[in-house]
Amino acid sequence: MKQNLPSTYNFQILDEFLSQQLVNPLSLNPQKKLITSFADLGNLIAEETTNIQLISNLQNTLELILDAQLENFPKNIFWDCDFMVSSIVQQAVAMGDDAVAFLQTFANKMVTLSKLFGMKQEIRFCYVHDFMYGFEWARWVQKEPQTRAHLEPFSLIFLDYLLAKGQELIYRIHLDQVTHYKLCDTGFRNPFPFSREPEDEYRLFTYLASEGLIPIAAWKWNTQPVWNQPFQEIRQQLALQLNIQQQRR
Repeated sequence: MKQNLPSTYNFQILDEFLSQQLVNPLSLNPQKKLITSFADLGNLIAEETTNIQLISNLQNTLELILDAQLENFPKNIFWDCDFMVSSIVQQAVAMGDDAVAFLQTFANKMVTLSKLFGMKQEIRFCYVHDFMYGFEWARWVQKEPQTRAHLEPFSLIFLDYLLAKGQELIYRIHLDQVTHYKLCDTGFRNPFPFSREPEDEYRLFTYLASEGLIPIAAWKWNTQPVWNQPFQEIRQQLALQLNIQQQRR
């Protein structure tokens, strides 16, 4: 049975925050246009735990993450958070007495990732899509599936990998050793040969979602992430099929 959260911990505050920032909270869910509200996610959280301290800190964690993503990826298009929130809750609950410490660590890593890969530093990626929808995670698992397939896309281990990758990429940018990460005319970096202008990104990602070709169906609370498909190759092939233009450098 659904439980309603105490009014003190009103996740609707996060919906209001997005609205105040003039975010159009689009979802990749083929069945609907907008994301699951944080008010509704709050009710799902209440079904997983009654630990008020955990819930309060989770609300703060999500606010920090959203704020960092908005600040560093202002042109982001899709905002599904269901699976991420579900993963955070399950990991925090499993930590028992260390749940709040876990949430603080998680929030710090996520905020740092946004700053590292976003528009205000050297990497300057335009969207959080590859992270939130699992493309980076799937590619990482494919390199060592025997040891990585059991690790979740929002595990601290994977976040640490991304933090290290970001630092390495910045170092290579400084040395001008980034063949596939040149700045585009728009001022963002795009490692793909095809355009990721907003209209192209929207068209390609909605098509991928409609065909079930997204590693993480992030709009589902209990989704099962998929890593063992050639997502990168599929993406490039579909970009060609959809006549998405080449990226201008």
